[in-house]
Amino acid sequence: MPHSPEPDEGDLDTIPAPHPVFHAEQALLGALLFDPRRLGDVTGICADSFSTAAHAALFTAINRLPPPDPVEHTKSTTWLDQVLASGREQARGLTASYLHTLIQVCPWPRHAPAYARMVEADHARRRLRAAAEHLVQTAHDASLPHPVQTVLAEADALASVVDDIASRFPPRAGVLPRTPASPPANMPDHAEAAEQEQLLLATATAHPAEVESVRWLLPEDFTQPLHAGLWQCLTTLTRRQEPVDPVTVLWEAQQRGLPHNASEPGHVLRLLAEPAGSVEHWSQHVLTRSLLTTADHAGRRIQAYTDDPTNTPFQLVTGARRSLADIGAIRTRWQHATGHPLPHRPRTTPATRAGPSPRRAPTASQPPARPTTARAAAGRTP
Repeated sequence: MPHSPEPDEGDLDTIPAPHPVFHAEQALLGALLFDPRRLGDVTGICADSFSTAAHAALFTAINRLPPPDPVEHTKSTTWLDQVLASGREQARGLTASYLHTLIQVCPWPRHAPAYARMVEADHARRRLRAAAEHLVQTAHDASLPHPVQTVLAEADALASVVDDIASRFPPRAGVLPRTPASPPANMPDHAEAAEQEQLLLATATAHPAEVESVRWLLPEDFTQPLHAGLWQCLTTLTRRQEPVDPVTVLWEAQQRGLPHNASEPGHVLRLLAEPAGSVEHWSQHVLTRSLLTTADHAGRRIQAYTDDPTNTPFQLVTGARRSLADIGAIRTRWQHATGHPLPHRPRTTPATRAGPSPRRAPTASQPPARPTTARAAAGRTP
């Protein structure tokens, strides 16, 4: 007969599942409710692995309570009632009919390990996305007293999540993620960035001898293509030990095809004519902004990978590590620029998958019959 939810059941089993993992969670919980001995075959997950509070509460209750006698479990709902009472301590919307529904929607209780693996994989995706989102938020937090150190700490935290996922999901063929890399998001304060870059270019033109001391600064650290091109002109002239002034830089820029219209040469000359401060000072500002932008880009790219459900956990690991490598490269340059080595996270030893739950299943090979009261509630025969 069709299932009729109780008035206090809420929408636990009436709203269509938003993602396939919801069905996997239902199947896993149904398998454990039907045959609690299956808990000994389930590894790699905990209550936090579930996508809803109700499912997490049920899994906690199943783990907390001692398993029932298999024969008695087929005749009585005593253990199910205990699970419900315990689960309601965390999720008051749970009802007896929902527990029976879970049992009935489970295709094969013996497939519990496979369902658990699905839950673990989706939890890994959510963990990775949350860590990437936090990195992006930190990169945009203008209130941080030490933004570089804080952002790199978040990058290390994200890398630790990646390492943990890699230890749980061994590599397979076709490991490259299929999602195209997302374009970098523009960081705030465009005017401030442009002003700092202009001051750097003008100061480097006035004091070309200082350019050699900031070889760690690269054209890609600049926010505007014209500024990046002018920096290439400056570094090229200083490397050749040729005269450096606004006119020689403008000439080099012309050879590289930078000016695109008649008004641009005058703009370049004005841009290079107002030095202030030191080359190292402005270079560090430009590099700091570039590091924060790189972290933002890496975080958003990892988010794009996690948003694609076709990417497997190990594909997510591969894509995330490639993105984090960009942060590692600019991190090294920032250390050279400031002379202050940053603490690196300790390298983790790849861990094997967690072993089975200490509460092992009895040796009986035959699964028990579905509890009689559960069959009556759902109107099905085993």
